[in-house]
Amino acid sequence: MIDLSSYADLPVAVLGLGRSGMAAARALRDGGAEVWAWDDDDGVRARAREGGLAMVDLGGCDWRRPAALVLSPGIPLDHPRPHPVVGLARDAGCEVIGDIELLARAQRQAAFIGITGTNGKSTTTALIGHILEAGGRRAEVGGNIGVPVMEFEPLGEDGLYVLEMSSYQLDLCPSVTFDVAVLLNLSPDHLERHGSMAGYVRAKRRIFLGQGASCTAVVGIDDAQSQAIRDDLEIGGGPLVIPVSGSRRAAGGVYAVDGMLTDDTAGTAEAVLDLNPVAALPGQHNHQNAAAAYAAARAAGLDPQVVAGAIRTYPGLAHRQEPIAVIDGVTYINDSKATNPEAAAKALACHDRVYWIAGGRAKEGGLEALRPHLGRIAHAFLIGEAAGTIAAFLGDDTALSRCGNLTTAVSRAREMAEPGAVVLLSPACASFDQFADFEARGDAFRALVEGRP
Repeated sequence: MIDLSSYADLPVAVLGLGRSGMAAARALRDGGAEVWAWDDDDGVRARAREGGLAMVDLGGCDWRRPAALVLSPGIPLDHPRPHPVVGLARDAGCEVIGDIELLARAQRQAAFIGITGTNGKSTTTALIGHILEAGGRRAEVGGNIGVPVMEFEPLGEDGLYVLEMSSYQLDLCPSVTFDVAVLLNLSPDHLERHGSMAGYVRAKRRIFLGQGASCTAVVGIDDAQSQAIRDDLEIGGGPLVIPVSGSRRAAGGVYAVDGMLTDDTAGTAEAVLDLNPVAALPGQHNHQNAAAAYAAARAAGLDPQVVAGAIRTYPGLAHRQEPIAVIDGVTYINDSKATNPEAAAKALACHDRVYWIAGGRAKEGGLEALRPHLGRIAHAFLIGEAAGTIAAFLGDDTALSRCGNLTTAVSRAREMAEPGAVVLLSPACASFDQFADFEARGDAFRALVEGRP
């Protein structure tokens, strides 16, 4: 656990007692802080009390006293409106931060690699961690995935923290500077929390906050908004900028064309690895993820041969184009993490004949990203709240069934799918209408494919 003894004897408020909030509260308590813990859910508060935390109603406390408010990233900071407790803290001049800010303040001697983007964050973060492990580097991997950062081991000056950073988390890191910052891509997502696409882009761009000449910015150029940020960063006076692409040449950067990973950072365009045989990284979007991970690992000082060898052995992540089984010649793939249309479009692009399971709770931004790949869909099986919206978008040119739930969708797909085809769960929607999270949805899909209750 991270040592937070710098907060000893100081009141520190913690709002939101999920996994990261509980871990932060425990680390503060163990460091000697006077923890004022609160959650709006009665049941969560009861469990926190059982865990030894004292509850303080943050809606009625003296906000002149706390040294900080540690806010869980799922709680609104600004949009659609600040949580009332956030307003009280700000009015009293109390800083509002997240657990990653606590980590950075406690581990100032360590190096930090941050990864953000609309899609591909988890894969790239895990891949960088896998590469660092293969290279013998001391690293902890987490942030928006894995264990809460307060449960990390303290690493000191020879260690690396590799952190997936959501836009929510970036808003709560006022002083974190990443030695290597990675921005993969940008497309509409979480607009209700950022007010607009411009607000979302501003939050994502915070990954580069504070970077100077000794830092590295790895920036995807496969979408216009990320490329504009790359161009702006290159104007001068900031970090070394390395462009990355999964589909086209990136002068001075790292890129893959037709799956061949190429390092042009020294201007020599050296081919380093054929990504096509790497089963855990299919498609151009994953080739961009691999290019970004390669660039970040090289910036952290790893040998290119070590990096390439580690990419070859990357096992992949659950719920991200995860092969589940091949049954009667049909491949079943769990891509439950595809919670927006852009992510689902990238999965569809990897396969020629798809029996597609989609739906859930729709996100803002529409479905147009799917249109170039509709010809790959042999039949769509639609579930959840967005079934009608997706059916209207698909129109009469795509065969579809409104299944209501995942159980029915998997059953019908199993009946209809032909050998050589793929049954793909890639919902293009959030899971919260029928499941607790995308992991629960993916686990349910696996159980149904494997015939388990």
